[in-house]
Amino acid sequence: MSERTSGNASAAYPTPAVSVAGMLVDRADTAPRREALRFPVPGGWESLTWEQVKRQTFDLAAGLLSMGIAPEERVAIICSTRYQWVLADLAIMCAGAATTTVYPSTETDDVAYILSDSQTKVVFAEDEIQVEKLRSRRAELPDIERVVVIDGEASSDNWVMSWSDLAKEGAAHLREHPAAVDTVVAAIRPEHLATLIYTSGTTGRPKGVRLSQSCWTYEGACVEATNILTEDDVQFLWLPLSHSFGKVLLAAQLQIGFATAIDGRIDRIVENLAEVKPTFMAGAPRIFEKVHARVIQTAQGEGGAKAKIFDWAFGVGQQVSRRQQNGLEPVGLLKVQHAIADRLVFTKIRARLGGNMRYLVSGSAALSREVAEWFHSAGLLVLEGYGLTETSAGTCLNRPDNWKFGTVGEPLPGSEVKIADDGEILVRGPGVMHGYHSMPEQTAEVLSADGWFATGDVGEVDEGGRVRITDRKKDLVKTSGGKYIAPSIIEARLKALCSIAGPVLVHADKRNFASALITLDPDTSVQWAEQNGVEGDYATISQDPRTQEFVQNSIDELNATLNRWETIKQFRILDREFAIESGELTPSLKIKRKVVESMYVDVLDSMYTT
Repeated sequence: MSERTSGNASAAYPTPAVSVAGMLVDRADTAPRREALRFPVPGGWESLTWEQVKRQTFDLAAGLLSMGIAPEERVAIICSTRYQWVLADLAIMCAGAATTTVYPSTETDDVAYILSDSQTKVVFAEDEIQVEKLRSRRAELPDIERVVVIDGEASSDNWVMSWSDLAKEGAAHLREHPAAVDTVVAAIRPEHLATLIYTSGTTGRPKGVRLSQSCWTYEGACVEATNILTEDDVQFLWLPLSHSFGKVLLAAQLQIGFATAIDGRIDRIVENLAEVKPTFMAGAPRIFEKVHARVIQTAQGEGGAKAKIFDWAFGVGQQVSRRQQNGLEPVGLLKVQHAIADRLVFTKIRARLGGNMRYLVSGSAALSREVAEWFHSAGLLVLEGYGLTETSAGTCLNRPDNWKFGTVGEPLPGSEVKIADDGEILVRGPGVMHGYHSMPEQTAEVLSADGWFATGDVGEVDEGGRVRITDRKKDLVKTSGGKYIAPSIIEARLKALCSIAGPVLVHADKRNFASALITLDPDTSVQWAEQNGVEGDYATISQDPRTQEFVQNSIDELNATLNRWETIKQFRILDREFAIESGELTPSLKIKRKVVESMYVDVLDSMYTT
């Protein structure tokens, strides 16, 4: 192993709670009337206090106990991001059970596999669409005793019960056994299984990542130790809660006590931000890329004096950002210019995000430095972090007092990072999984006897202890000329330069040059098309010569900054978007590289035969 390491296993952070359920009880006892959850309803938003969350959670937990759910038995949630997901998860924790998370977009075959492999006993299903997935495979799922439908009615055979009926049964159980849930919560230990999150493996079948109670309580404690959030903050949460990134934000909320406004509808993010006015939001890079592209395209479309003022303001903002990156503040004329730019341009951009944003947090995939600097120029600091499902999502995070664009920050307190001789990042700490469910051989391949987890990512540690990710180890490709290329970095930079680009895939493995499959962002591309006289639907716009020329200009700009062997020499704009439903994107909006390359092999081949 190399000598370059980062982090300190003994770094100070609050003593973690014993269990997630214990975190909820403590929060409700210490701040019963503070706002906990805010959620959309027709005409506005409603809230639940911590006391109300505990009461509703205990009713649902008692309902699970009345069914006979035992400690560490699995209860699944198949549901989009909404407040009922949070209550269901907390109820499972308070019943001493373990949550099996399933994305609502998961196809029926994989749903059946996950629920069977995890030996799930009860399922919270969002609606009849999710219930039908279970009903169609009921014969293959003998372990499932009941299904609780959130939006729907009980079935005649009583296999499916309603959310309200579970709560009523739980309330009745508590009247007969008032201490039932408290007794279970007191018996939960840190090493008990809390969550099974299934992540794709090389075999094509998902692998169940076993995360204990202590994984989540540690994450909550060490996020508090960073001192970037207080109980007076307001979070806007849209991320998939079946993903570890979403789950770690719930752990942080329980630990610190801030309020969370929750709505998983991606198409309403900007509208919701204006209504909620949060102080922080976490997201995948694609969300920040879309905001960046939309604002730029709008400014360019206005043209004239407004476009010139916009460009001038960001020129000033970039100068200020780069001084601040070097620990300096603007002075003299630059300070005056920045105040004017802020008043004319930047305050309006911040207002689109609610006007109160203190931090944005990016994770799940690489965020381009260009996009991060653009937000910072507008007075919005994006703190990029890093982690995997196998490390409970939170391993590294840039801090407001020690941040550097292009890195994912230093390890969280109590975690260590080490770089192996081949450049692979190794992680050790309380957030590391206990292994893959019923897969000892696969576990041994990535988890050493002394606790080091091999992430599969390649990176380095800088002089400030911050980690920089260069690519996924398995995604590094070698051209036929023997040169290595890191596709994700090139992809992120292209999306930052091309305002109409959506997800991009750079391809070069065993080829004599790099090529790219490019999709268009449906919002900014339509906006650009209207401004440039290009008519038609998405498919028509994608193949218009003016669109091709616009994208080519962005690629030329990108290529000027790359090594010769990294430059994109051919590209194709696809006539449709990549989608979660078609298996090309993960629920956190990352490209499934091998899936896309397989689906578009003919398109890729065509670029090397012409």
